Amino acid sequence: FPSPCHPAAPPEHMKEPLAYMRKAQGSWEKRILKSLNSMCTELSIPLAQKRPASEQKELLNKWNEMGTDEPDLSLFRPVYAPKDFLEVLMNLRNPNYENGEQPSFRNHLGLIQVPLKVKDIPELKEDFSELGLNTGQLGIDDSAQVPPEFFENEHVRVGQKVLAEQDSAAAQQYVRQGCPTALRADLWALILNISNQPEDILYYEQLKSNVIQYDLLVDSLIYKDVKLTASNDDYYFVFEDYLYQVLLCFSRDTSVLDHFTYSSATPPKSYIRGKLGIEEYAVFYPPNGVIPFHGFSMYVAPLCFLYHEPSKLYQIFREMYVRFFFRLHSISSHPSGIVSLCLLFETLLQTHLPQLFYHLREIGAQPLRISFKWMVRAFSGYLATDQLLLLWDRILGYNSLEVLA
Repeated sequence: FPSPCHPAAPPEHMKEPLAYMRKAQGSWEKRILKSLNSMCTELSIPLAQKRPASEQKELLNKWNEMGTDEPDLSLFRPVYAPKDFLEVLMNLRNPNYENGEQPSFRNHLGLIQVPLKVKDIPELKEDFSELGLNTGQLGIDDSAQVPPEFFENEHVRVGQKVLAEQDSAAAQQYVRQGCPTALRADLWALILNISNQPEDILYYEQLKSNVIQYDLLVDSLIYKDVKLTASNDDYYFVFEDYLYQVLLCFSRDTSVLDHFTYSSATPPKSYIRGKLGIEEYAVFYPPNGVIPFHGFSMYVAPLCFLYHEPSKLYQIFREMYVRFFFRLHSISSHPSGIVSLCLLFETLLQTHLPQLFYHLREIGAQPLRISFKWMVRAFSGYLATDQLLLLWDRILGYNSLEVLA
């Protein structure tokens, strides 16, 4: 969520206080849009069109088994992949500094060359004190002071009490030590304030009906991404249908636009044919303002283990996205933003494992090039699911993505 700023600060400062970050994000967005538009032109496909009645009926009939569909997507390519984004971050510079003028930063040999304040180990120990080895942790049973089963039984009892009281703040504190598998879905919903009321289910059905009626170019990008990532994953391939449902509905959800008030990104605009540049003919495209990239579907896949009711799964994902995941693919100076996470990772590695850091650099394998794709996906697809969910427990518990670094 946005950090408090001066009441007279202009709206763009709420989005991102540093001008050079705003400029870099703007250039990156232009590049993404250009890539999308050139794909449209090459393939002679409109950004959006109404589906013929026969196609609407067919899609409705196979809504729960979209994975059986094998459309020819060979001509579609992801708009960008994490490695393209990393190249942009590596070229970020603060124009207020001349090269070599950053005394505290001169010794930083990583790929990220912007002087942002990141935490050191003492600060991290203070902020993440519950992760200390003298505190019981679910999923780490080899270093506990008490027998693991004793801690687990007690932890489950406390978790049930937190759920019975429906106390969101207590739930957030509780999950810092990990969630028992049986309680995780309810605890996360409590923290994210998701109750799946009848009006929420109705809203989801409206999004679904929009998917049935209109065909967007991003639909093909979503199909392609799921086929390239989750469908090939041993853990997640069984959830293919859920992923299509959630991501297609997400692309139509205009309530997602609200997060752009505190995101450094700006939703892309498209113009009605023949009206280019005339603002009253501009529409956000896609309607939620988020263009999916290679690996985007992996933000949803782990949640399918927890939620089997589509509208609830959808709401949990949307809330996770507007609270956390959007920061992993936009350029900002926020402590949970991807630039800060990369810098934190490089700084910690260079400070505490210097031999490894220098060795990797010497052999031409910059550490960040290895770990960047892990962080952009919040480790989804790289960690076993039980470990990933324990990691995401901590993201929710601390309301921060810093644990990813």
